[in-house]
Amino acid sequence: MAVGQMSESIEMYLKVMVELGDRNVAIARVAERLSVTNVSANEMMRRLGEQGLVTHTPYKGVSLTKKGREAASNVIRRQRLWECFLYDHLNIEWAKVYEFACSLEHATAPEVTEALADFLHHPHTCPRGNPIPDANGVFTPLRGRLLSEVGLGEDTTVLAVSATATDVLKYLQDKRILPGQKIKVLEAAPLEGPLTVLAGAKEVMLGLSLAEFVIVE
Repeated sequence: MAVGQMSESIEMYLKVMVELGDRNVAIARVAERLSVTNVSANEMMRRLGEQGLVTHTPYKGVSLTKKGREAASNVIRRQRLWECFLYDHLNIEWAKVYEFACSLEHATAPEVTEALADFLHHPHTCPRGNPIPDANGVFTPLRGRLLSEVGLGEDTTVLAVSATATDVLKYLQDKRILPGQKIKVLEAAPLEGPLTVLAGAKEVMLGLSLAEFVIVE
């Protein structure tokens, strides 16, 4: 789908839908992620429904249609390719590449996207470890689990980080919770308390909500 056929706002909504799971996503969660009101999010979902990009099931949430998923994959491909370029070739800080890539993705024509992919030798994952759709929107889903699901004493490795907020990424970066890092869960506090993990040689405490952004294998 060519740049210009969709507004930046629509592209952001579609991308966030994928990041939140793509099916039966609560509109309130979309509104929270985009820092908009529930009223604005509901109105946009109505428009997306009219365009055949999402379906809305009362009491369940919104889901991307095939058309919506294809459009979202196009946006995600551009964004994650830019993440690779910024990190690998401009040495932009890992925690900041998502934010900067978001500024570039909406103004990238298909010809530029494919030239960028060629220049980067068609990477399969972005610096956060998340899959990059190919030119047809196809990608291999991550086969991992959340760090919050790992048992005590279990050794594992960070596969990807799904967080997008710069402050969250910065915190994980500072704690060395990055793709490829060896992790062991040392302690899980009761009542949904924080996890104590060994990241490399350093003990780190992570709240459960933060641990759910970390995908391990």
